[in-house]
Amino acid sequence: MIIAVWPHRLVGAGCAGRICFLILLTTLLTVNVFAQPGTVDLRLKWGVIENNYGNKPQSLSELTLITRHQFTLPAKGWKLYFNFGAQVVPHSSTGNVSITPVNGDLFYLSPTADFKGINKNDSLKIQFVASDWLINKTDAPRGFYLIWDNAPTRYYVVKPVILKPSTGAGQFSRSPLDKIEVSTPQLVFEQNKTIPHIPADSLVKIFPTPQTYQLTAVKFKLDRGVKVIADAWFKAEALYLKKELARLLLPAVTPSKNTINLVKKQMPEEAYELVITNNRITIAASSGAGIFYGLQSLKTLISPLAYRSAQKAIRIQGVKVADQPRFGYRAVMIDVARNFQSKKQLLKLLDLMGLYKLNVLHFHLTDDEGWRLEIPALPELTAIGAKRGHTLDNSQNLQPSFGSGPFTNNRSGSGYYTRADFIELLKYATERHIKIIPEIESPGHARAAIKAMDARYDRYVRQGKMEQANQYLLHDRNDSSKYISVQYWNDNVIDVSLPSTYDFMEIVTREIKEMYAAAGAPLQTIHFGGDEVPAGAWERSPAFFRLRKADTTIKRTDDLWPYYYRKIVQMLNANSLYLTAWEEAGSRKVVQNGKIASVIDTELTDKNIHLEVWNNVLGWGTEDLAYKLANRGYKVILSCVTNLYFDLAYVKAFDEPGYYWGGYADVANSFRFIPYDYFKNSAKDRMGNTVNPSVFLNKEKLTAAGKNNIIGLQGALWSENLQSAAKMEYMLLPKLLGLAERAWARDPDWATVADTIKSSVLYDDSWARFVNILGQRELPRLTYYAGGFNYRIPSAGVSKANGWIIANSGLPGFEIHYTTDGKIPTLKSAVFKDSVKTGRLKIGLFNPAGRSGKIVTVENK
Repeated sequence: MIIAVWPHRLVGAGCAGRICFLILLTTLLTVNVFAQPGTVDLRLKWGVIENNYGNKPQSLSELTLITRHQFTLPAKGWKLYFNFGAQVVPHSSTGNVSITPVNGDLFYLSPTADFKGINKNDSLKIQFVASDWLINKTDAPRGFYLIWDNAPTRYYVVKPVILKPSTGAGQFSRSPLDKIEVSTPQLVFEQNKTIPHIPADSLVKIFPTPQTYQLTAVKFKLDRGVKVIADAWFKAEALYLKKELARLLLPAVTPSKNTINLVKKQMPEEAYELVITNNRITIAASSGAGIFYGLQSLKTLISPLAYRSAQKAIRIQGVKVADQPRFGYRAVMIDVARNFQSKKQLLKLLDLMGLYKLNVLHFHLTDDEGWRLEIPALPELTAIGAKRGHTLDNSQNLQPSFGSGPFTNNRSGSGYYTRADFIELLKYATERHIKIIPEIESPGHARAAIKAMDARYDRYVRQGKMEQANQYLLHDRNDSSKYISVQYWNDNVIDVSLPSTYDFMEIVTREIKEMYAAAGAPLQTIHFGGDEVPAGAWERSPAFFRLRKADTTIKRTDDLWPYYYRKIVQMLNANSLYLTAWEEAGSRKVVQNGKIASVIDTELTDKNIHLEVWNNVLGWGTEDLAYKLANRGYKVILSCVTNLYFDLAYVKAFDEPGYYWGGYADVANSFRFIPYDYFKNSAKDRMGNTVNPSVFLNKEKLTAAGKNNIIGLQGALWSENLQSAAKMEYMLLPKLLGLAERAWARDPDWATVADTIKSSVLYDDSWARFVNILGQRELPRLTYYAGGFNYRIPSAGVSKANGWIIANSGLPGFEIHYTTDGKIPTLKSAVFKDSVKTGRLKIGLFNPAGRSGKIVTVENK
């Protein structure tokens, strides 16, 4: 069966109508025609044996192959493919099998000459060494499928790996420097002890925290009979409000005398005023954005449980609010290239962002593992680059990554947004005053585009049309450069020496502009990547050698970096756009004292270039990079990994998903971030070691001019491990609420006071109020809002004292339920009060809808 989604139109010399359509059908978009699914009775188990193996940053783990029923694994003639995030040390595997890297995170396991086979109902244990730590379930190998050598087009998907949880210290310790404790019920209990339950009436009922907020004694009755009166400037916001009221309220029986007034008033761009009396709600602002944010504050004033189902009427507390954001740039970066998310899920994300006044969606649409936006002029980008499945040459689709498996109809590895989808997303975002910034990763992280343009090249070569073949080629076919990227790709860097590279960027830019124009959405910038180009790229490129002869300013491959971004800036400026990129785009490599050094490129500081800075990891030497770039004139967006990378695991535990290379990051990390002085509360490094403040003495601080160049904050959600919408929401929430608070609310006292003891006291009080708002208002709201979100619920804290079991919650307002009969507790189980004296309990922390965090089992011996 052939499954294909076709572009709306096809562009290209010599490609006319139906004939070209059929050529593409038969030569490009055939999807695994001969690959039929099969099953094998093979089971797999995996577990970590030891980290810091051999006193090196590596690990020893064990994979067990188990044959079932009549299935046998013969002595030869097969390969077992899988994805694994670490590199396997060559020749380290036992069991007379070898593990061979393919590219990226794809490997295959195959028998050696000494392999004797596995009989039916038997097993084989295979140990191997990986050149990285393996701490939690995210690190496990996945996506296994078997291929027989004599039937290479028939794939047998193996059931998911059974994971053996880690329990020992050697399995969790990355090195002798690793001081981060494994999360246990006792540790959670200790962390929760300082969090009091604050009465709901004492909590600010608008989130994020407004600048000024005053409750009044009146109550406003909101029903569908309420009349919306809007000044002419705010027709779009009035329409949005009516849609929201229709979701919240049942049709009115009688008209109401109460009104909601949207009024124009001179004030800063995104500022608003909100006044609620007993018969009128007035929202005043100078812009539609200000009115919209006033409406979001009105929505958070509404009781969270009102979002469960439509109400006849809702009573809203009277308030007087004057508010405006701290930063004009409040962003979320979502990666849909590594694992795809549906249009429906992106619309839901935009609803979430709108509610919490976040106004930029950085849309990471392309990477090595996928190209997710239809560009009608270049149909191969999605015909090839938007699909993953088994392949030996990437000519029809990309290879599997992150466990996506051999078939191209998988939901996370394959998929893209059509032109119509993207226009719909743009319109939806614009209605919520959210700007979408598309990212076209380059020159690194570009394998999907490179392979797609290779397929285009091959198609035109077969037709004898060499001019068209070379028109958008992204690498020199005779380039023999050797390199390996951070994610272990050896063919993922665009050759910036090629003129065709800039033709490609131009046509992609042109088509993106057309989509924004069709949507009536603002487009001010395109993000052109700029991160993680590996050493060795371009060194043997004939195109580089030709350019070096033609341009005397190009002497080394390091000179290609500024060459590329100067040309991209020129192209964008010609299209009335500016460049956004990752931090590396603001640097260049030069020779200093005979050595290569990275320095800030001061020649681009006056080009209105916006740089997203992620690297603030303590000990890497670049802790002050964001401040250096801002001080020299770049517009800087703080996306610091230690606080704002939402794909990092919440805590250290085997069953807690997420990466941890930059440390572990709970909602507290985003909440406690101090944008203008993040050195101040960088108390521990990524290994949990206490940092001596003296390490910051020689680091560059923000100047007054540099402070003005910090334009905002961005939470980043990379998607290597987001194979579903539920996983996306779990990693995003509640961390996003900490980001929303820091990006909108004014600088808190605890961030600026010099006295460290006073700062700590102020922080504890602020944190307690924040988690009470989360537990009593915002997470209950998100249980139902926009269809409900799968936010992370922590486990209950549990301790034992004098024969009694005591428990506590990190989210006041969430109930703790327990059982004593061995059954899994539910919302109907007994409510945990003060303490329980019994032999064995199962305990869980529950939200209002009855969903719990991890169930804790504790025995009172």
